[in-house]
This record gives sequence, C-alpha cells and structure tokens, in this order.
Amino acid sequence: MTATGLRPFQGRRVLLGVSGGIASYKTAGLARLLTTAGAEVDVVLTRAATEFIGAVTFEALTGRPVHIGLFTPGRTLDHIKLARDADVVVVAPATADFMARAAMGLADDLLTACLLATESPVLLVAAMNDRMWAHAQTQANADHLRGLGYRLLEPEEGLLAAGEGSGPGRMAAPDTILAHVGRLLEPASSFAGRTVLVTAGPTREQIDPVRFLSNYSSGKMGVAIAAAAWRRGAKVSLVAGPITVPVPVGVEHVFVQSTTEMRDAVAGRVGTADVLVMSAAPADYQPAAPSANKLKKTGSARELELRETPDILVTTRASRKPGAVVVGFALETDDLLANAKRKLDAKGLDLVILNAANEPGAGFGVDTNRVTIVQRGAPEPEQLPLLDKRAVADAILDRVEALINGR
Repeated sequence: MTATGLRPFQGRRVLLGVSGGIASYKTAGLARLLTTAGAEVDVVLTRAATEFIGAVTFEALTGRPVHIGLFTPGRTLDHIKLARDADVVVVAPATADFMARAAMGLADDLLTACLLATESPVLLVAAMNDRMWAHAQTQANADHLRGLGYRLLEPEEGLLAAGEGSGPGRMAAPDTILAHVGRLLEPASSFAGRTVLVTAGPTREQIDPVRFLSNYSSGKMGVAIAAAAWRRGAKVSLVAGPITVPVPVGVEHVFVQSTTEMRDAVAGRVGTADVLVMSAAPADYQPAAPSANKLKKTGSARELELRETPDILVTTRASRKPGAVVVGFALETDDLLANAKRKLDAKGLDLVILNAANEPGAGFGVDTNRVTIVQRGAPEPEQLPLLDKRAVADAILDRVEALINGR
C-alpha cells in the first residue's frame, strides 16, 4: 500500500514504540507507511530493541530524532513531552516482557514511562513465540491491559523465528497495523456502531465452462469505501465479485461470481444495513442458455442470445432497513447527468456517484477517479476533481454521514 497524505494521518503525531523482538524489522516498514501517509512519527526504542535494529534506520525513515534513554542529559522530561504530543501511541512489537512490564505499571524505561504519561489511545501489537503467547501469565497480562483501555492487536498465525515452525505469535503486517492506527486516529463519527453494506467489483456470467461475460471493474472503489467505513467505526460487510485488490482489514466479506449470487448475498444482508453502497459493476446481461460444454469453432458465425440479469437495487428495495442511506453508482458514456438522475429516482437512492467510462484516469482499473455526486433534493450536482479513490471514498462517506445526521 502506498499512502500519500491520507486521512486521518495528515499532520497527526504518532509515538511509535519498539521493544526487543525480531519482529522489529517489520516496524521499520510501519514507520515508513505512517510517515508517507502524512504523520509525524516519534520513535522510542527500548534498550533491548537496539540489539535488533538501529536508531539510524528509523531516523532515515521518519526524518526525526529517535529516543532511547529515560535519563538522557537535557532530555529528562522527554517522556512527558512525547506522551503529551502524541495523538496515538503504538508499540510494535509488544513482546511478552514489555506487556508484563506495562501490565504492572512500571516506568523503568522511556517507553513504559510514556505509556503512564499519555492520555491518548494506545495500540499494543503483540509478537512473541507462540508458547510464550499461550502462557497463562501472558494471557492474564493481555486481559489486564485490555481492562486498562489499551487496544491489543493479537499475533497472527505464521512462521516463527529460530526454526520454531508456525503458530500464533507473528506480528501483524505493517499494512494491517496502519489500518488499526487509522481507526484510532479517526475523529468521532456517526458511523460508529452502524452497519454498512458495500458491493464491489464485477460479476461474471457463464457462457460455457471456460468463458464468461464481464467487465473491467477491479473493485478498487468499493474496497476503498469499505476500508474507510470500517476506519470510521462501522461494522462493514463487503459483497464482492472477482476483485483484484485485497479485502480491507476488519471487513466481513463474501465472494460471489454471478449477478444472481450478488443479489442473493445483498438480499440476505440489506435488512440490517444502515448504509448501503452499491459500488459494484454487475453484468447487465447473461447468456440465455449457457452451454454445459466448451463451445468449439465451427468456421462460421455464432449467435449468442442474451437476457438481462436481475437489477439488485430494484429487487432488494423492499427489504431495505427503514431510514437506511442508499448510494448507487452510475458509470456512463453519454447523457451522463440525465442517466444518473433517472437512476436516482427509479431505484429510490439518496446519492448517485456518477463518472464517465471514457475519461482517462477515472473509471475501471485505475487508482484515481473523478466523480459527480448527484443527491436527492440538492439544487445542483457536486463535481469533485480527479482524486485518489481513497479520497473519493472519504468524500462520499462525508456526504453519507451528513444524511445520517439529518435523519
């Protein structure tokens, strides 16, 4: 993931603590991601951490001095200033030793002193040998830390150090940690505790066992919306066709192939959704009679009879939760506004996100988009400039949040 000036990192202060574990090499990647996203990153290394990774690495990645000692001459109050200035504190890796010291409330080094002095959210990213993680004392420490209000990102299954095989002890990937930090940095939102249902990607309609009808959708726009909604505190379900990008952190998901499968998946979830964002590009047509066998060349033209696929927004309309905010997308090549306004009325939508299929840098398969937001009751459509799709996702959800607050 390449992040540039992303909400909510821009201009925020992150105190990144590193304790002494082999996973600290991953923390260098996290420091780079946080810095690239626009955060100011202050790194605190424990003495044990310096046995695994050097301060110069983090200085090069963050462009800021690295803090190590609690009793550095002229900087004996660093723990107070660092703790006060931080918008969030992240410790990655949080080893078994560090978790034990934090659980006891010790302040025997700079990093533990910062934990006691901060009033900001704290995320501990656990990483250790799987047997150490499973030990009753470590689990008791973890429960106590949660009780203190710390967020604990548990270790993942994966290969461990020193030929120990695999198990639950591996530190989460930097991208995963970045997503959790973003959720902690996000201001209080009307999405908190609400259920958001998002569709993404294309669908495929079978012609024969090896061929299908589809389109160029990658799912990037829908995935960006799902990620942004989760970051704002929502419970997010993603119904996706064959997308080319990973499912976002924290998002429940179901994969489908055909438009009928997508309709059925939406129908089973739409009744509990406070917000429905239909950003998928389901195929509009399907073969009337798919072949059970691979179609062979015959040396002459072949006719393929098509019929329309189910309209997901129309067929699930009656099942929507009362008061839900519903967003549709319109990718058009002609009569753009007229087609978008027709969709707004015909499908009972609050917003239609309109973009042109033939505009460079927008539409399918790219990282940017230029959209026009057509809102029910608004005097004029709102045109946005060409933006990263993650920024477009936040712009859409800002408008959705305003609608939520107005109901």
